[in-house]
Amino acid sequence: MIRNGKRKIALTAVAGASVLALGLTACGTGGSGDDGNADGDRALRVWAGSQTPITANYNPFAPTVLHGALGPIYEPLFFFNKTSDSEPVGLIGDSYEYNEDGTVITITIKPDLKWSDGEPLTAKDVAFSFNYEANNPEGNGLVSAEATDDTTVVLTYSAAQYTTEFQRLGSTYILPEHIWADVTDFANFANEEPVGSGAYVVDKTTSESYTLVANENFRDADKLGVKKVQYIAVDNNQTAQDLLAAGELDWTGMFIPNPDDVTANGAIDWVNTPQDPTVLYTCSNAELGCTGPQTDVAVRQALNAAIDRATIKDKAFVGLTGDISPTYALLPRDEKWVADSANEVSPQEANAAEAGEILEAAGYVKDGDFYAKDGVPLELTLTSVDGWTDYNDAAKLIAEQAAAAGIKITPSTVQWQEFSDSRQGGEFQLIVGGMIGTSVADPFQIYRDWFGGTAVQSTSAVGTEVPAGRWNFSRYDNPVVDTAIQAAISTDDEATKKELYGTIQTEIVRDLPYIPLVINATQTFYNTKDYTGWPTEEDLYAFPPSWGAIAAGYVLTQLKPVG
Repeated sequence: MIRNGKRKIALTAVAGASVLALGLTACGTGGSGDDGNADGDRALRVWAGSQTPITANYNPFAPTVLHGALGPIYEPLFFFNKTSDSEPVGLIGDSYEYNEDGTVITITIKPDLKWSDGEPLTAKDVAFSFNYEANNPEGNGLVSAEATDDTTVVLTYSAAQYTTEFQRLGSTYILPEHIWADVTDFANFANEEPVGSGAYVVDKTTSESYTLVANENFRDADKLGVKKVQYIAVDNNQTAQDLLAAGELDWTGMFIPNPDDVTANGAIDWVNTPQDPTVLYTCSNAELGCTGPQTDVAVRQALNAAIDRATIKDKAFVGLTGDISPTYALLPRDEKWVADSANEVSPQEANAAEAGEILEAAGYVKDGDFYAKDGVPLELTLTSVDGWTDYNDAAKLIAEQAAAAGIKITPSTVQWQEFSDSRQGGEFQLIVGGMIGTSVADPFQIYRDWFGGTAVQSTSAVGTEVPAGRWNFSRYDNPVVDTAIQAAISTDDEATKKELYGTIQTEIVRDLPYIPLVINATQTFYNTKDYTGWPTEEDLYAFPPSWGAIAAGYVLTQLKPVG
């Protein structure tokens, strides 16, 4: 989106997305027992990746936050649709405008809002949220956030904020001051009884599921079609697939190589929206405490050359994924931001000879089938989450392909919690994992959040958690990249921004702190027999998977039961 000087944007609901106030019926393909309300309504059953046991944590800043907190309970001011280059939709917010130089954003929120506990939601809460430490890390550039009346907030920054529009307005969770003013240790606050502005509140949390029910104080409570949502815990894709086929699951985002296995029941439909990169995380930075051969850029470059992406796409992801760019611009949406056409798409075929040349130039020598340096074998460990079958298969293929180039990789699977802890703490060598793609048609977000270093507060030393809201698990810390990121924040000039992005792309394509694999297939399966209003290829009003932060909450407000 282009923001030139003082531009006011009115934000309304997307066409055709309003929800009638219809009650749920007892009919349907899933749910029974205590899933139903006393009046016969049943819960829409969701799997968003949660594994057993579930632990109650509804803190939006916690690494182990439950998915239902992010959108259904807590909201930002506006909803940005990452699947298209479109105007945002007002949630708490109603409109906003920049001053002439982009350093001041004046926001008007909707009138007469309430928190889920019935307390008024005013501009003072919004100002508090922007000033709150978890939303305002060091280096954020915020000078002040002030409420000038009950519905107006003025945000003042030290530099123009055009490029960070999504971060400020679309991913800053708004908090009730009367609750969070007393929360000083936000990192360890479990927030088991959350008070939010979203469409839902917590009804019950057990080790196997958690249930959200309609928030009677929600601004559009009379239009909310789905009154009850149950998020279940499942330990692997196959179990979730079986539940879909049996009619015991209504919505999930997961990889299923043969969708006919779950759509044959006549209730489930699906959509594929490749959006998010799948990569090899590498703990790349020895200066911040990473250990292992992957801290050598030559090893990362050789491994990048050794990977046969076409085979991975075909065998692990049955041809459903998209081709990835090493610049991490999402193609074709972001093609104008690729500075060098040579970096448009990562090589699709393996080149073992090139991998060998890279290693030998860096001092590695063949010792039998595998390389070594200074007598130390080149051996790496590669983990993926147990039960994530597509990623598990990809890991096995990568190990085979690396072996052909003389690089020994041992793949293994770990439970979700171990995966989460290891990437947060930097205690890993290689991981097959996903990245959160950009939420607008501009790669800035992924550059700052995933490649930004200590200067932009996006990473930390091994043994400490990555700053809240950032994702640089590789511990990549490049001053050239950080300087370009900081300069890009302040410009609304497309040519200048492309030049800065070109600088970033040159560095990350060479250094490969994350080794690009594919653009994830991102299949979403949903029950169209009992519910309408889902995102479709014809009306992709939101990123559709159940695990999507903010978008999933928006999708829930657009659904209504059939009947």
